Amino acid sequence: MKVVGVVGSPKSDGNTSYLVERALEYIENEGIDTELITLANKDIKFCQGCDYCKGSGECIIEDDMRELTSIIDGCDGLIMSSPVYFGDMTGLAKTFIDRLRPLRNKHSLKYTVCGAISTGGFRNGGQESTIASIHDFFMIQGGIIVGDDKPTAHYGGAGVGDTQTDDVGIDTSINLARRMVDVLRRIND
Repeated sequence: MKVVGVVGSPKSDGNTSYLVERALEYIENEGIDTELITLANKDIKFCQGCDYCKGSGECIIEDDMRELTSIIDGCDGLIMSSPVYFGDMTGLAKTFIDRLRPLRNKHSLKYTVCGAISTGGFRNGGQESTIASIHDFFMIQGGIIVGDDKPTAHYGGAGVGDTQTDDVGIDTSINLARRMVDVLRRIND
């Protein structure tokens, strides 16, 4: 099994990345392969809505999304993350999601265990609405959406400020990872 963590932040090594790395570390320690994708330095152009992918199964645009789409296509678990920008995910994260349209046509994420992590400048600064938007993407793609596990048991990982000192953000991200491992094992055993 393999879980891919996607950091939808324009910062390659920031607060969002830290929480995704903690979640992937937990999953790796449970014996599941992981891969971290940071979108900050990737060449990802906007979806043109040309529908080429509907017939061909791949995007007509030649950029880094070809490789990224193939990585996502083969994963068993997916963590999508984004910091909050005006109450929702970053434009970079949204563009990445839009460009995964070729996967929808073949329902590639149908049995993929999916979880979300978000960070913000304040404790109730839009993390839940950002996670809800990411959950919408998972649902449209047919993924199996999980939140963070007990004892927190909410939408997913939600951090604030400097996440390296945010115990709640770290706990919810690790609890999300724990829940993903639980569901992955139940599906794949």
